[in-house]
Amino acid sequence: MISVEEARARILSLMSPVGREVVAITAACGRVLAQDIVARRTQPPFNASAMDGYAARNDEVAPGAVFRVVGEAAAGHGWQGAAAPGQAVRIFTGAPVPDGLDRIIIQEDVTRDGDTITLRDTLDEAAYLRRAGLDFSAGETLLTKGTRITPENVALIASAGHALVTVHRKPRVALLATGDELALPGDPVGDSGIISSNNFGLAAMIESLHASAEILPIALDEADPLRALALEGAQADLFVTLGGASVGDHDLIRPALTGHGLELDLYKVAMRPGKPLMAGRLNGTPMVGLPGNPVSAMVCGRVFLAPAIAVLSGMEGSAPATRRAVLDIDIGKNGPREHYMRARCVMDDGVLRCTPFDSQDSSRLALLSRANALMIRPMDDPPRDAGQEITVILLDV
Repeated sequence: MISVEEARARILSLMSPVGREVVAITAACGRVLAQDIVARRTQPPFNASAMDGYAARNDEVAPGAVFRVVGEAAAGHGWQGAAAPGQAVRIFTGAPVPDGLDRIIIQEDVTRDGDTITLRDTLDEAAYLRRAGLDFSAGETLLTKGTRITPENVALIASAGHALVTVHRKPRVALLATGDELALPGDPVGDSGIISSNNFGLAAMIESLHASAEILPIALDEADPLRALALEGAQADLFVTLGGASVGDHDLIRPALTGHGLELDLYKVAMRPGKPLMAGRLNGTPMVGLPGNPVSAMVCGRVFLAPAIAVLSGMEGSAPATRRAVLDIDIGKNGPREHYMRARCVMDDGVLRCTPFDSQDSSRLALLSRANALMIRPMDDPPRDAGQEITVILLDV
């Protein structure tokens, strides 16, 4: 068996970014930039007023000073005249500041009588002027390729003058659940049957990562139909099998695909849950074989599939983000495999506290649903006392 870290590195080495496409900015959120965003314009493109008030020359501003108002500027409607000394221009937020004027006197600091304003004794000292290029300048690189586009990024891209964005297309991930015992939700279930769940849970996870999930029909424990479905799955960017990857008489993934384009790179990982994991290529397509156990499959999805999808999407693949937390209970020593324990974390007076569930049976999917964290126990970790720090992956972020 190999370590989780090595398994993840070897899985990521199988991945490469998918192709590019151009999308409208309205469809860009959540996608990954395939090229840098360079500003096509300067923002603001002119000196702009930050407040409603009067534009004047700063060196003429003093308590009691009197100005004659000679024009008005509003957002989208600049004043084209030239103000002489002793003159001011009525101005509103966002309006271009006329040439030669470099101070905005807020309207609260002014007494107006017809076309004359008198400055009050107490003046706000701020200039309230946004210089051209304060935000960014034309030609400036604002976002680099590999960036996941957020709503805030969308606003920036639009402000920079881009209506279309070059992004990586969404990776297509095909999911193949295997086993005679499986039935789809809502279908009749035999006395020895169970409902297939890991394919639906992983599909939801994949979609949440801004990739496209395709759930293939359930593959029975027969080599020929399993092979046919697997070769169909290999048309995707990433092919994921669920179950059938162990060494039992009914685990047919490797026997059915050996000689039909399967190249295995790894098999078995020193982790709990999730030991029977394999990865390689099927006819050149990256392939990951996850355990059939739903809890194991979902945990492996967090640990291995999410970083793999990041690489396919054009981002850097890395281990899931972790936090340090304080253990709330005493726990015994860990075994020879890295253990991802289902747990609940709460923030208590600024301290993240973690309590693992008493039962860590990998068949208990309801416990995973209740968990908001996976607590990571290193291999052969000694007993831990309440109050010690441990490492967790938060699931609800």
